[in-house]
Order: sequence, then C-alpha cells, then structure tokens
Amino acid sequence: MAKLYVEPFSGISGNMFMGALFDLGASLPKVKTELAKLNIGKYEIIYKKVDKCGIHATHFDVKLGEAGTATFAEADLIEKPEHILLDHDHHHDHDHEHHHEHEHEHEHHHDHEHEHEHEHHHEHRNLADILEIINSSGLSDGIKEKASQVFTELGKAEAKVHGKPLNEIHFHEVGAVDTIIDIVGSLLALEDLHIDKIYVGKLQTGKGFVRCAHGLMPVPAPATAELIKTLPNYQGEIDKELVTPTGAALMYVLATPTPNKPADFTTTAIGYGAGTWDLAIPNVLRLYIDKTEPSEVKEEDLLVAECNLDDVTGEICGYTVEKLMAQGALDAWYTPIYMKKCRPAYKLSVLYQRSMQEVFEHIIFTETSTLGLRYHPVDRTVLTRHFYTINLPQGEVRVKVGYYKGILVNIAPEYEECAFLAKKANISLQEIMALAIEEGRKIAKRKL
Repeated sequence: MAKLYVEPFSGISGNMFMGALFDLGASLPKVKTELAKLNIGKYEIIYKKVDKCGIHATHFDVKLGEAGTATFAEADLIEKPEHILLDHDHHHDHDHEHHHEHEHEHEHHHDHEHEHEHEHHHEHRNLADILEIINSSGLSDGIKEKASQVFTELGKAEAKVHGKPLNEIHFHEVGAVDTIIDIVGSLLALEDLHIDKIYVGKLQTGKGFVRCAHGLMPVPAPATAELIKTLPNYQGEIDKELVTPTGAALMYVLATPTPNKPADFTTTAIGYGAGTWDLAIPNVLRLYIDKTEPSEVKEEDLLVAECNLDDVTGEICGYTVEKLMAQGALDAWYTPIYMKKCRPAYKLSVLYQRSMQEVFEHIIFTETSTLGLRYHPVDRTVLTRHFYTINLPQGEVRVKVGYYKGILVNIAPEYEECAFLAKKANISLQEIMALAIEEGRKIAKRKL
C-alpha cells in the first residue's frame, strides 16, 4: 500500500486531482474500463501534457458530446486544441466543474472569442438520482460506498448553505456526467495506486467573487467554505476561485489535514495535475507518494509522552487522540487509571518520532488540562506489512497481513469493510471476518 500527500498551493479541483494521479502512474486504461460500468452515456477524454509556468503537468478533463461522440470506454487519448485546454475563462478552475446548486440555467462569461462554440450539456438531478447511478453500476462495493459518501457530503454542504432539506436540493452541474467521472475516477485512480492513506496540506482558496445562478458569490463559494472549514486553508493573493466544491469534498471525505508531510513520509515520486487557469503561479496540484515498504527493522529514536488527567472527559481525550494521530503520531491512546485519593482519571499516551516532540507538546498542552508531560524512549520492531483485496460472495474486502522473517504471522481484515458487507448480506460480522481471514490467508501464502 502507499501514502499520499496533497499540496494544494494553487487550489484543487476534481480534474486536477485526477490529472496528478495519472501523472503518478495510475492506469488510464484501467480507469476507463471501470468508468464504463457507470453507463452514463457518451463523452470524450481530454488528456494532455501541458506546461504551467515551466512545470510539466498532466491535464485531465471530460467533454460531453451529442450522438456520434466517442464513448469514454471506446475513445483513445484525444488531443484537443490548446485554447480548449488552457484558455477557457470560466469562473472555476476548469471547464466543466461548476458545482453550485442552481434553480435555472446560468450564463457562462468569456473574456475572449473561441474558434467554435463550446456547449455544456447538463441535467438537473437530486442526490437520490446520483446515488442511483452509482449504486446501480457494475463498480465494486468499495468504490460505490466512497463515491456515495463524497456526493452525500457535497449535498449536505449545499443544503446547509441554501437552507433546504437534503432531498430538496437539485444539483445542476454537480449531477453532470463530468463531475461523476471526476469523483468516481479519482477513487478508481487511488485504488489503482494502492493508496491507503491521504494527507492534505493548506489549501489556497483564492479570493474575489464567482458568478452563479444566484448572482455573485464570494470565493470560496459557500458550499466550498462549508466543506473546508475543518481543513487548513488560506485566501492567498490570486483573484480566482482555486478550490472547487468537488475538490473540497474529496479532501473532506478522504484526507487527514496536516500542515506538513508527516515525519515518517518518504517521497518516492511526485505528480502534477494541471488546472485551466494561466496564473502568476503554476496552476497545478502537486502530489507526493510514499511507496516504501515497511520492513522488519528495529526503530529507534522514538518517544512515548504521557500525562495523567483527572479533570477532563472521555470526549476530550478522544478528540485529543484524533488530533495527535492526524498530525503523524505513530500511535495514541488513553487508559482509565486511579490517582491519589482514589480519583478516577485517564492516562494519555502518544508514541512518536523524537523530531516531532514540539508538535505533540503543543497539542497536548492546548487541548488538555495537564501541567506537565513525562517522556521515555522506546524501541519497536515493525513487521513487513501488505494489504490484499479479496473477493467474497458478499463483496470485496481488504485484509492486512504481517510477515516476520518471511513467515506469515498475522492477518486482519478491515473492520469497516467487513461491517458494511455484514449489514448488506444480513449475516453476522464474525462470519464475514472469518471468511475474510480464511481467503486472505490463502492469498498471503501464495504471495510468499
């Protein structure tokens, strides 16, 4: 498996994310084949290497077409005129990604003439319509579940900012084919790269206003602002909308926010996905991937920090643990204890690399009531670990296996995926987990 660090110094959109994933080596033919299972009609790929302020990046987009246009599954890589790829001056950072809830048709404003008319073909769909398209497709259960989650969070954001129930939100372009492809395609590309953990840094949102059906909206647009409120972000000096709701929704659902790459992140490759704007800075999304294999080595220079807390709730401890893990802790936990005078309390513990000490001190001192921390050095031995995807009669599930000196010693199925299949098949969780372990063991032994 691999880890991904997203550096959105020039914003993020669905097509920029896909372009960067393909730049890292995700298989376009595989993604094309899987996307054909959506059965959503005809469209063309726009896939091209472009230059953005001296950076060679991959541009990915989708052009919707009428009868006679090649389907995605049938099309080869289609070279489009440069002005379609780079000069389309919409009020978002790529050609098709307007994601705001609409009541009626909106106008597109261009600052220059094009050689031919470039039309958009959109349909009004509510969330139920979109989920039906996804869940009735031939995609895997895991992709369906994640895609549904991304669209649902997008819908919740739109519903909140417009003050409407979720089932009354009718998406204009959110329901369009290109956006479904951006979301599902991103998930398929992540799966092809075997990404199991995503981190996201500070998002530059841009500033100014964007024209929507409701009139001028501030940047970031309301739905985007709702989705990134828990993610690190800043406005910057670019007078454009750099973060789109699709890009924001993908990061909200999939990524752990962190200001910098985690300390244990080893970059093995870098990919660039191009946006449409020509800006003073490179309009690209940069992705770092870590494909290093954990090995059976003894790690040193690790610390455990601990403190006793007799005046905080379990919720505070749980929140602190989540924050510690999000910042790159190797592990974090809290344990019920009794202190002097038999006072019930918690012992908060965090395992981390010594170089990250200041980061975790700051979190613990600001999030808890402790007045001090204890430290002690530890060593740990890490098994060689691999993830395998197995096919059960009930659906797909991943299992994690551990090897010690080439011998299979541990196997564990992913809980959330097993729980999903158990509910879907109406059988016990124990039965699903037992099946997953049995099949996973067969695969793991064949890989030895």
